[in-house]
Amino acid sequence: MAHSKTRATDGKITYPPGVKEISDKISKEEMVRRLKMVVKTFMDMDQDSEEEKELYLNLALHLASDFFLKHPDKDVRLLVACCLADIFRIYAPEAPYTSPDKLKDIFMFITRQLKGLEDTKSAQFNRYFYLLENIAWVKSYNICFELEDSNEIFTQLYRTLFQVINNGHNQKVHMHMVDLMSSIICEGDTVSQELLDTVLVNLVPAHKNLNKQAYDLAKALLKRTAQAIEPYITNFFNQVLMLGKTSVSDLSEHVFDLILELYNIDSHLLLSVLPQLEFKLKSNDNDERLQVVKLLAKMFGAKDSELAVQNKPLWQCYLGRFNDIHVPIRLECVKFASHCLMNHPDLAKDLTEYLKVRSHDPEEAIRHDVIVSIVTAAKKDLSLVNDQLLNFVRERTLDKRWRVRKEAMMGLAQIYKKYSLQGEAGKEATKQISWIKDKLLHIYYQNSIDDRLLVERIFAQYMVPHNLETTERMKCLYYLYATLDLNAVKALNEMWKCQNMLRHHVKDLLDLVKQPKVRNLPDPGKAQDFVKKLAQVLEEDERIRSQLETLVSPTCSCKQAECCVREITKKLGSPKQPSNPFLEMVKFLLERIAPVHIDTESISALIKQVNKSIDGTADDEDEGVPTEQAIRAGLELLKVLSFTHPVSFHSAETFESLLGCLKMDDEKVAEAALQIFKNTGISLTPLLLQNKAKKGPPRQAKYAIHCIHAMFSSRDTQFAQIFEPLHKGLDPSDPEQLITPLTTLGHLAMLAPEQFAGPLKSLVANFIVKDLLMNDRVPGKKTTKLWVPDDEVSPETLAKIQGIKLMVRWLLGVKNNMSKSGNSTLRMLTAILNSDGDLTEQGKMGKPDMSRLRLAAGCALLKLAQEPCYHEIITLEQYQLCALVINDECYQVRQAFAQKLHKGLCRLRLPLEYLAIFALCAKDPMKERRAHARQCLLKNINIRREYLKQHAAVSEKLFSLLPEYVVPYTIHLLAHDPDYVKVQDIEQLKDIKESLWFVLEIIMAKNENNSHAFIRKMVENIKQTKDAQAPTDPKINEKLYTVCDVAMNIIISKSTTYSLESPKDPVLPARFFTQPDKNFSNTKNYLPPEMKSFFTPGKPKAANVLGAVNKPLSTAGKQLQTKSSRMETISNASSSSNPSSPGRSKGSTINSGPLSTPQNLNTLLRDQICDKPRGRKRAVAPCQEDDSGQDPKPKRGRKKAANMSAPGQEEQWTEEARITADASMEEDEQNSPPKKGRRGRPPKATTAKEETPSKGRRGRKKATAPSPDEEEPVPEEDEEEEDRNSENMEVKPKGGRQARTPRRSQTESSEATDNSAPSTPQKRRGRPPKSAQQPPKKIA
Repeated sequence: MAHSKTRATDGKITYPPGVKEISDKISKEEMVRRLKMVVKTFMDMDQDSEEEKELYLNLALHLASDFFLKHPDKDVRLLVACCLADIFRIYAPEAPYTSPDKLKDIFMFITRQLKGLEDTKSAQFNRYFYLLENIAWVKSYNICFELEDSNEIFTQLYRTLFQVINNGHNQKVHMHMVDLMSSIICEGDTVSQELLDTVLVNLVPAHKNLNKQAYDLAKALLKRTAQAIEPYITNFFNQVLMLGKTSVSDLSEHVFDLILELYNIDSHLLLSVLPQLEFKLKSNDNDERLQVVKLLAKMFGAKDSELAVQNKPLWQCYLGRFNDIHVPIRLECVKFASHCLMNHPDLAKDLTEYLKVRSHDPEEAIRHDVIVSIVTAAKKDLSLVNDQLLNFVRERTLDKRWRVRKEAMMGLAQIYKKYSLQGEAGKEATKQISWIKDKLLHIYYQNSIDDRLLVERIFAQYMVPHNLETTERMKCLYYLYATLDLNAVKALNEMWKCQNMLRHHVKDLLDLVKQPKVRNLPDPGKAQDFVKKLAQVLEEDERIRSQLETLVSPTCSCKQAECCVREITKKLGSPKQPSNPFLEMVKFLLERIAPVHIDTESISALIKQVNKSIDGTADDEDEGVPTEQAIRAGLELLKVLSFTHPVSFHSAETFESLLGCLKMDDEKVAEAALQIFKNTGISLTPLLLQNKAKKGPPRQAKYAIHCIHAMFSSRDTQFAQIFEPLHKGLDPSDPEQLITPLTTLGHLAMLAPEQFAGPLKSLVANFIVKDLLMNDRVPGKKTTKLWVPDDEVSPETLAKIQGIKLMVRWLLGVKNNMSKSGNSTLRMLTAILNSDGDLTEQGKMGKPDMSRLRLAAGCALLKLAQEPCYHEIITLEQYQLCALVINDECYQVRQAFAQKLHKGLCRLRLPLEYLAIFALCAKDPMKERRAHARQCLLKNINIRREYLKQHAAVSEKLFSLLPEYVVPYTIHLLAHDPDYVKVQDIEQLKDIKESLWFVLEIIMAKNENNSHAFIRKMVENIKQTKDAQAPTDPKINEKLYTVCDVAMNIIISKSTTYSLESPKDPVLPARFFTQPDKNFSNTKNYLPPEMKSFFTPGKPKAANVLGAVNKPLSTAGKQLQTKSSRMETISNASSSSNPSSPGRSKGSTINSGPLSTPQNLNTLLRDQICDKPRGRKRAVAPCQEDDSGQDPKPKRGRKKAANMSAPGQEEQWTEEARITADASMEEDEQNSPPKKGRRGRPPKATTAKEETPSKGRRGRKKATAPSPDEEEPVPEEDEEEEDRNSENMEVKPKGGRQARTPRRSQTESSEATDNSAPSTPQKRRGRPPKSAQQPPKKIA
């Protein structure tokens, strides 16, 4: 040892035993062999071997010479590095090297050798691993802390390790690297920005994607050193975010990506950084705010993030960005919502209000993404979204933009299928979304063809999936139909009818193609071009023509339909032309006409399902449907399908099932079976039908007669066998047994009037009139009620109603008045009306019975007026008397009469003068009756305008179709109003003004072809004529001219174009007005001066007064919004499901083709009447929805409606206006008759003293609100099948929101109090009291 020491001191190198000198004079192989022995020696040494440490000190210094550090051979360098690593271990904590430069060279050398770790399959990898393990365990690099160039050494080490790490390394390599790097950070005095960048750069997405292992290494390092490195990270972000010193680091542009990654690694790393983000959220730079919003969206929305809870100020500040002025920022916030809802349901409450605002955003893309966010969360788990959020989606189904509507509809459909059809979340979830099916079908009422096509697709794919097995599919359809609301059922029925009609059109086209040449196709246009091209394809391709013929064949099965659709689309498709508009149109067509739900097998399965419910073996209750409701819906469904798919019922199995239903004791089941037999044409035995016609219930008897008429060629014989016994067996003393025979005879009279001409005339004259109508055998119940339910109506009254119907049906069958029977019947009907329903005037009849007979007489007059030969003989007095039924004292009479009137007008069967009758509804005390009348007017005017557009060649019928021609009839009708007694009475003139404006407001809403000037010219012309009803009566003519002046003042006050030249000279109806006298010029103003103040200027409202509104949105900071953007965001309807939104009624069209849209006022009125009431006196300018949604200030008085630049624009109400309206409508008008006459009529006694109307003329009874116990549905009139299937235009008043009242004086607006008993009949109108009657006491 002494020798060793001496040598060490002498500077001589001592090598381990067996190792010769290592110098440049030996070969590389020999050098490697010797170095391996040196490595072995150092490896075996430990820190306690002081002698050996001294002995080999010079060797240690020698190995650090430039010869070895810069040796070209990598094996030599590796072995030297291993030796140096062991030397640092052995001599620790003091290294044998004292020169800073030498230490730097050594550590840079070792760092370079660590690159060898990259190749895990190298033969030397274990030595590289040993090197890493050694320096990591010893923390050799910590020696460099004292060096000036330590940062360069550490940076190079970090870069090297991040470069070499790869997926071939095991956990130990990863661990040693982390140990090595973390010791430098944790034990050093500082972390330079360069070193920090070396770590953080691996978190940048681009680097992260290139080397996932480097990212994991950096992540592990940051987790290990979080506490030590946090101040340096904070300083970095402070420099960049707050001070804007982007030059401090090359990573400045990735600052937000780094924040996200660091937060995901360890949120403690950003404790001091997050408050800086709140500052950045309020930056004036849009792009900067957007970047911060994107960052926070990911941070708040992350799966296990608790940032919203931990940093509430930042969360609230972020929510404020939902209302940012910059569109991309709002869009980003909305997209974030779905992740937040899915990962953090507890934050849904905070998000709801902001999503509500954004669901009304002016930007289409934002409204669209609100829906996507909500639907995405709902599809994951329905419990993640509350009812409010689902309601936002519901509202957007009526958005102005098709893309938004489509997304909302498809989203609801997917939610419905998942949770209701497949029942993935149980019955509670099914119940929560039970409204979706109704809402989706309500959309079929939209005017847009896109909406209707999508509803059809949704029905076929999501509501009743066509790919289900037949039995399962029919069960699904059965219970769906049973749970739909009335309007959804109507929409579904209409959908099937449209599809059926389209099938017939395609069939017609196919028949046309088979002819030698396709000629006379419509003029070019988008749809016509498609039809032409389709016709050409069908003509050229026999295979496609054959497939299409199979598809539209009534016998096509569901499976055949799917095959045909597949074959046709495959044949027309082309890989070379991926987007083929023609193919898309063909697909739409095939979707509509393909019978994918209903075929013979399906009908058989459906009938079996119905029979199960009837037998009590179905699982109705498990499906959440009461058995009675299921049976009723099932029968209705079968009736509808028997109309649209009659051939599918032609199977032996179906026949037997229906025959069994027909023989059941249940009247409803048997009646439905008869209707199905009638619709499908399946033959039955005559005896069975004869028995039903003679002894069955009235409705069954009716359908039995129609079945015989449809099924048998020998119908005359069958009819005779029914007619004779019934005719001879009529007994007026037993009215209960008369109802069915009279029903049967009535339909026989209509279907075979000539066959039974003699007996029928005798029957009507002797039995119906003399024995039945002119006799009151049983005294009616004394009651103050004006209406009772059907089952409480006396049999005698029901028999009389059937007698009236028999007379009318007989006349409709005969269709001529050669025998003057029409005149006699009209006199009889007007006598019933003149006597208030008590034809004998003996006082035996009860008030409810009288109401029923008045209604029957009024409806009978309407029925006869639809036949031209009888319309001609209806006198003006009879017409006016019929009109007064719409102001009957009984609510239900007014309601049912208005429905019949509307139906006749909609079918263009009733003459135009009957449209004027709705003007009298302006005086109805019930708001919903006025609302219904206005809707009827609107729809009828639109129907006529659309008809004129589509039938340009009917100019000769212009007088009977043009809506403007209703004005003369209205003026004449109001001039003969029995309430209009004193010509100059202000109150009576105000009522006339309201009635005129009720009609003119709708007609003048559109000034097409200068119609305002045309109306003005019409009114001027009337003043130059005389009343044809009483041309010599100066009082009558003065009334007529006064009403004309009222109309003229309305036109002048509401129009700015009235003074222009009229487009054509109006023609006045000769029955109502005399020819103008050329020598007579009537320029006198008949109005009292006081009336001038009642004509307020302003344009007619283009939007419907019942238009549903979106509630104004509350968001701070913004007030201005452009009109165009407001129009895009307004919803077409309120959140309540409203298929026939009046906001869309403006400009709506009635298609005469298969796509005709059903109108549904029933839901409209129910939904809107039940909402908040509007005030009578205050209207508000349309609310401008914008980013902020601030409420505009309400203005006093009526405000002129803004000109709408798009159809369907709706008048909006502020919350303040709603509250005002609530206060003004606290009293329930429905259940409390008005305190005084709404039309300003004096009490009966006063009226009689002042002026008595002409004797024998019946006035109108004052209309009253129904009492609560009188509110029963009006019974369905026993008319033809089309009557039964007609629209139910009205619903019962339910309180709550009412339709707008006409403008009235303040005294009138305070009416409808509870001072009079609800069921007390009101004073009669316009005729003196009978001497036998005590005049009622005046109501205070």
